[in-house]
Amino acid sequence: MTGQRRESTEQALLRAARTVFADKGFFNAKITDITREAGCSAGSFYTYYENKTQILDALLDEFTGQVTAASLASRSGSPYEQISGVVGAFWTAFRAHRPEMIGLFGLRLTDARYATRWREVRALGVSGIAAQLVEFERSGCRLVGEPQVLASALLSMLESFAWTWIAEDGDLGVPAPGDDEAIATLSRMWFAMLFGPQPDLGDG
Repeated sequence: MTGQRRESTEQALLRAARTVFADKGFFNAKITDITREAGCSAGSFYTYYENKTQILDALLDEFTGQVTAASLASRSGSPYEQISGVVGAFWTAFRAHRPEMIGLFGLRLTDARYATRWREVRALGVSGIAAQLVEFERSGCRLVGEPQVLASALLSMLESFAWTWIAEDGDLGVPAPGDDEAIATLSRMWFAMLFGPQPDLGDG
């Protein structure tokens, strides 16, 4: 099998796994469901993965890669634009990877390895946010606490809000926010904590 064919088959399996996890949930999904969706044989699956938790790991790697790349790309512009870039990167990636995030959240309650994996995913986010906060502090912003502790609290806010409105059905009696509204709400709360009540959004 050529390298290009191998990559194509593996990408098909990843796309299929995301679809099946979204439709049936991680715990109810079968490997045969994934290979059927991918249009390949069951044997092809085992060329790349030993079990469905390994394909979940690969999808989680995509999630962390997407968030990290988008967050790094947002490290310019005004403070509000930088904050909005980080929030938007997390929200967009969480929505795109909703099935595997639900799988990870479930597994971490019963599997110590996935509890550790989730802490590792969080650690990447905390370190990135903390680095941003340090840069803000150097430019004159007075932080209300230690950067890493603040970063942990801010990431927890992002996770909880994303879980409530993307993974679950939202809060009772609360109109569902669109993605733009959700990102703007979180970004303005974050900005207000650091710089004051309202960002200067210019003419936009």
